[in-house]
Amino acid sequence: MKFNFEKKSTLSVLAVVAVGVLLALAIVFWKKDAPAAQEEAGHAEERAEKVPEKEGGHAEEPPGLVEMTPEQIQGAGIATLVAAPASIDTAVTLPGEVRFNEDRTAHIVPRLAGVVESVSAALGQEVRKGQALATIASADLAELRSTALAADKRLGLARVTYEREKKLWQDRISAQQDYLQAEQAYREAQIEAQSAKSKLIALGTDASAGAVNRYVLRAPFDGVVVEKHLAQGEAVKEDTNVFLVSDLSSVWVEIVVSAKDLEVVRVGQPVTVKSAAGNATATGKVSYVGSLLGEQTRTATARVVIDNPGAAWRPGLFVNVAVVRGRKEAAVAVAADALQTIEGKTVVFTKVPQGFQAQPVTTGASDGKNVEILAGLQAGTQYVATGSFVVKAQQGKGGAEHGH
Repeated sequence: MKFNFEKKSTLSVLAVVAVGVLLALAIVFWKKDAPAAQEEAGHAEERAEKVPEKEGGHAEEPPGLVEMTPEQIQGAGIATLVAAPASIDTAVTLPGEVRFNEDRTAHIVPRLAGVVESVSAALGQEVRKGQALATIASADLAELRSTALAADKRLGLARVTYEREKKLWQDRISAQQDYLQAEQAYREAQIEAQSAKSKLIALGTDASAGAVNRYVLRAPFDGVVVEKHLAQGEAVKEDTNVFLVSDLSSVWVEIVVSAKDLEVVRVGQPVTVKSAAGNATATGKVSYVGSLLGEQTRTATARVVIDNPGAAWRPGLFVNVAVVRGRKEAAVAVAADALQTIEGKTVVFTKVPQGFQAQPVTTGASDGKNVEILAGLQAGTQYVATGSFVVKAQQGKGGAEHGH
């Protein structure tokens, strides 16, 4: 009995010790984890404190948000459209230059040597067909006119002689030989007079046009004096280019076509011409494609004739010519004016309740009016189509204010 009692006492003591050890371990681990939990809670509070709040207790606006009220939107003339599928003409853009329409450009030369008496046309002046440009005194012209006048007088005398001899022969008063000689002299006088007259007509004048030595240069068609190389009192030669007159109602656009693009450019193909110095555009069709490549440039020349109302397309102006290659059906497209660049990224401003949101997009084909969106925008999204530059300026202004 005594042995059983001692065995029970020993088990009780061991149980008490085991419980104590477990409690001690629990206390140790609890104290070890408590600082970590407190530290994590402290970091969470710090992160919360670092998030600035706007006035009214709201969190900071997401990046790219441009807050605008309906009144501001209306006042700025901002208009929106919905991104939607579209047919886009794919094109290759080639460099070009505006030149004179050589079919309507004339290098005017005197065709007779002489001295300039007067100049009635000024550089840049618009002239009409037949309008006097300058007057030249020419000794050569005086000689030609004198020859023509003398030939005309001889023709008149030969005609009278011929008619008299013809009548005498018909009345059997004179011999037929006298009649035939008079007829021959008359025909020769006709030829001589006609030859002298033709020389004057080739010069654009006649025997009775004022003083025998005065020669008037006239405009060959309606146009503008774009070059002038003579002055009063100056001696000029018969082959001197004294005026350059061009009809600027139409101009040529010469396109530089590389060898790899020759298969795209064809006669009759529609093109869009855009000024490299502004927003002016014009449409036309390819009228000529060169058959040879330049030895130095290894490029060919193509030509487009475009109308030039108001002489807006000035010869010498560099342009970009878009030649239609084909047509692509874009699943999502936006107006070309909707695209803006912010920090090197192409963005479209989409409509949100607070105003507009700058949405980065990836673009594809473009025809100058519409642009394909490959990524970043879904069909049906409302975006800024007109006035996107105003929204961009507002976004930049907002960023500057937050920077302060």
